[in-house]
Amino acid sequence: MKPLTYIFSLVLCLLAQTVAAQTDDPIVMRINGKPVPRSEFEYNYNKNNTDGVIDKKSVEEYADLFINYKLKVEAAIDAKLDTLSSYQQEYRTYRDQQLRPLLVTPEAEEQEVRNYYDQMLAQLEGKQLLELAHIFVHMPQQSDAASQAAAKARIDSIYAELTAGKDFAQLASEASDDRGTAARGGIIGWIGPHQLLKEIEDKAYTMTTGEVAEPMLSTVGWHILKLMDQKPLEPYDTLAPRIRQFLEARGMRDRLATQAADSLSSATGKTVEQVMDEQAERVAAEDEELRYLFQEYHDGLLLFEVCQRQVWEPAAKDTAALENYFKKNKKVYAYTKPHFAGALLQAVDKNVLKRAVKTLKGCKNEDLWAGMVKKQFNADSVQVRFERRVFEQGENAMVDSLAFGVKQGKTRPAKKYPAAAVVGRKLKKGPQRWTDVGPQVVTDYQAVKEQEFVEALRRRYKFEVYKEVLKTVNKH
Repeated sequence: MKPLTYIFSLVLCLLAQTVAAQTDDPIVMRINGKPVPRSEFEYNYNKNNTDGVIDKKSVEEYADLFINYKLKVEAAIDAKLDTLSSYQQEYRTYRDQQLRPLLVTPEAEEQEVRNYYDQMLAQLEGKQLLELAHIFVHMPQQSDAASQAAAKARIDSIYAELTAGKDFAQLASEASDDRGTAARGGIIGWIGPHQLLKEIEDKAYTMTTGEVAEPMLSTVGWHILKLMDQKPLEPYDTLAPRIRQFLEARGMRDRLATQAADSLSSATGKTVEQVMDEQAERVAAEDEELRYLFQEYHDGLLLFEVCQRQVWEPAAKDTAALENYFKKNKKVYAYTKPHFAGALLQAVDKNVLKRAVKTLKGCKNEDLWAGMVKKQFNADSVQVRFERRVFEQGENAMVDSLAFGVKQGKTRPAKKYPAAAVVGRKLKKGPQRWTDVGPQVVTDYQAVKEQEFVEALRRRYKFEVYKEVLKTVNKH
């Protein structure tokens, strides 16, 4: 049996280590019994209070918002929203966007770049790279004799100008039918074997630098070729950065990450999903920044889901409550300028316009107007342009003229739709119905319901903030 003094010393040592660990990252608050370390709070605070944020919060102000945030997450967990397969799939999608690149080793990337370079080298078949330019006269394969003669005469005329001393680039920009290369003075670019028509490639590889060849016929027309330069493929070290950039733009890392995950799955006998979960745990244990980013994905998605289900969606669908909220807060939505609530119609002629106006005036439910216009006037072709919303005076010249009688300036109807009219209501002091300012009313009412939701959560769950620790945020 070990001496009592030894055991006592060991206990003191372990206790000291525990205290030290707690001191390094003390608990700043507890939400529903769950501790929030200072490092997690700092991560969220600093991320949401950067220099670019307009409404920066003090640590104390942000702590209050953070509590609300965490309480919503607790409500989501209690509702078992974190067990939904849709949530888990979405979370893994966001998490794995950060995780997958970490599966790719520098050696794997380097080998991919090297393989691509080796393929380029093999495709050259020992030949040089050629910088080629041309002047092109198009001649379809089924051209008649007269068209063929005209194309031949034209290319011969261009070649005669070249032999007389005219600049190749200038003549290419003026006369070539290949307008893409013409804008670059006829330059096709650097090419290797099997990149152009065989007859052009065969001719190009017989030319010397600076040479302008006589007109030659291909399957698409006549060409005057000029060999601008030639060179061997650059060494690997020279091309590697460009190859890497090219491959990265085409999903190299994502492909290599898939290969790495599949390889780990085969080696361990686990599913790719299980492999990624284990990798996430490993990375989170080693990298605090990623650990809290994963936590942010977890909490943020749950918060959205619980608010969508319990607050935002029910509030948006409760039309009776929205109407009542609008009536109580009507002054908030008062206008400083007259508005027109209704539809602007532009028709192919006056008769069609007259019928359209009559149709809409006969229906009191404005939500049905768009469907009626589509069914009765635009089923086969668009006879009536239709735009329904609340227009502010000064926003649309045509509505200003038709609805408010504004005479200054001329309205210009579309050429195909010269007949125009408005159907609806003038609103001078403010909206008459909540639907006139529907999106704003919904947003405002949702905010009210969300505040009520937060207040209920604050009564439902226990939470406490350790103010002395909170004072040390970003100051240790």
